[in-house]
Amino acid sequence: MRVLVTGGAGFIGSAVCRGLVLRKGAAVINVDKLTYAANLASLAPIQGLESYVFEQRDICDHEAMDCVFSRYEPDSVIHLAAESHVDRSITGSATFIATNIVGSYTLLEAARKYYDHLSAPRRERFRFIHVSTDEVYGSLGAAGYFREETPYRPNSPYSASKAASDHLALAWFKTYGLPVIVSNCSNNYGPFQFPEKLIPLTILNAIERKPLPVYGDGRNVRDWLHVEDHAAGLIKLLSEGKLGEKYNFGGDSERSNLDVVTQICDVVDKLCPGPAARRSMIAFVPDRPGHDARYAIDASKAHRELGWRPTRTFEQGLAETVAWYLKSRTWWERARSGVYDGSRLGLLATQH
Repeated sequence: MRVLVTGGAGFIGSAVCRGLVLRKGAAVINVDKLTYAANLASLAPIQGLESYVFEQRDICDHEAMDCVFSRYEPDSVIHLAAESHVDRSITGSATFIATNIVGSYTLLEAARKYYDHLSAPRRERFRFIHVSTDEVYGSLGAAGYFREETPYRPNSPYSASKAASDHLALAWFKTYGLPVIVSNCSNNYGPFQFPEKLIPLTILNAIERKPLPVYGDGRNVRDWLHVEDHAAGLIKLLSEGKLGEKYNFGGDSERSNLDVVTQICDVVDKLCPGPAARRSMIAFVPDRPGHDARYAIDASKAHRELGWRPTRTFEQGLAETVAWYLKSRTWWERARSGVYDGSRLGLLATQH
């Protein structure tokens, strides 16, 4: 099996590449533009293997995408390439529109042209997995869960761009017969995550004894899913997902942002004790514009149809993640010193 993975040098994409090669024995073609959040060091366990190849390409480049399909003749696609940080989308939405919408369209068209010329047996096996987010559903109140049939109500430029790409992917199934499956996941965490997101940012600030920012009152709730559990679910979709359908992946681990930060403080204190408890460094900061109150995923369809379930509790996964960052300074130092220093992103300029 040859799988084309877009965004394979990113956080989730690298986990998918490692899982496909090391656990499934698949051949992987990793297509990544290598933007600020990509890191080829995340693929060290599979670099140099005959079953893995890397192509530095932009999914918005239709000639490049046609070339990749023609050269490698993949059996399936897992499309992860995307701009993903909500804060960056607030002050720089153009990149999100270009990559997440235009790039997804370009890739879908390249896949359609390729698929139309496959033999009947290969067409039967081909799959296009479009990977998205629970943020497309909008914000929940204190009760309820996002299900596959939940209406879309995106509230940020990021989630709006992902909602658009979801609709494109399903339209290419309905209109052109491209064998598409769409997945929507809750917040991922784990090793190799670029340190602009809540968990790695808090871990590194705690290690370095810097202030630990918490947006607003910290009561915003997210469901947390370990990246390797998510990757396992995406790989299952290649063989067991139903065409033209959506699957939600969640960790059944709802936590408020403040709870997540305090748990990180306690784990870092245990593994790397210092003169004062890290909880004393928590600093409440102005909230993100349009900050959704709560996300929660009903993943029962994935449980039932795919036989998929998370293998870690949040507490287990968080402890493993903190330990990984503590021993992996060489991985994150480049990003921390030369790409992103941990400063606040996504604040709108004051209007006068």
